[in-house]
Amino acid sequence: MSASCSHAPQAPAESANSPRYRRILWIALIVNAAIFAVEIGAGMASGSVSLLADAVDFLGDAVNYGLALWAMSMVAIWGSRVALLKGITMLLFGIALIARTAWGAWTGAVPEAITMGAIGLFALAANLFVAALLYQYREGNANMRSVWLCTRNDALSNIAVLLAGIGVWGSGSAWPDLAVAFIMASLAMHSGIQVIRHALAELGTHHAH
Repeated sequence: MSASCSHAPQAPAESANSPRYRRILWIALIVNAAIFAVEIGAGMASGSVSLLADAVDFLGDAVNYGLALWAMSMVAIWGSRVALLKGITMLLFGIALIARTAWGAWTGAVPEAITMGAIGLFALAANLFVAALLYQYREGNANMRSVWLCTRNDALSNIAVLLAGIGVWGSGSAWPDLAVAFIMASLAMHSGIQVIRHALAELGTHHAH
């Protein structure tokens, strides 16, 4: 959900409904759900807000892939409505992460840097694997485009978590972790707004026809 998860123009329906693309989405869903479980546990154990933010990101992506699979069986207008739901979900996740970051700043607890680095590296490898699978579908319709962009940009979030771990280790302070979490939350909110705007534009086009 980090950075921009905006959409591109519609692509031919057969590319979005190909058996291979469906299989890739299922793989991506399973990988993201598994990494979410690992990161949420590691985030709670280490006290890292950025790991928790990344975990929520992976959960959002698992939902994203599931909704994309669901949208494949729908007519175009319902696909746009699914994209709208994804945008709203992303925005809500961002708001929740801002609140959690504020709480972390209030308590001032310093997270465990080694765990942050190790889990961040593991998550980065998983995201790069999924991004490689989705690369050829990066110019598809609204849902295909959002899936690709969110996956690609999530790799940047994983790198940010790694850098936060290094910052915490070097400074002995929670602020690198909190700063990364705040940025991730802000980007999630920004991306959600972009997705909502594009989906509403698509819905307006459907209604016009």
